[in-house]
Amino acid sequence: MEAKAVARYVRVSPRKARIVVDLVRGKSVVRAQEILAYTNRAIAECVEKTLNSAVANAENVHNVRADLLYVKEAFVNEGPTMKRIRPRAKGSAARIRKRSSHITIIVATREED
Repeated sequence: MEAKAVARYVRVSPRKARIVVDLVRGKSVVRAQEILAYTNRAIAECVEKTLNSAVANAENVHNVRADLLYVKEAFVNEGPTMKRIRPRAKGSAARIRKRSSHITIIVATREED
């Protein structure tokens, strides 16, 4: 049994989001929620919301208790990049790239493996 949740167009670079997502991959859901609650990164809150959504999907659709689940897959894909311009010296311009991410978390029960 698997349940999935995706947070799309999150305004953080994928490189920064992968640092937090790597902390919870393979852990039990209860342990992952504890880790995210005390992680000192802004994106940890969004990853925790996505994890809680995946757990709620498992509970509502498949009638599975949260303490039986673990984080089977967790990954961050690159979303669209907004391009902005900052004025520089002598009338030139520098490009600013505001990156976004798509966070995907899949939870499953241990018995399937």
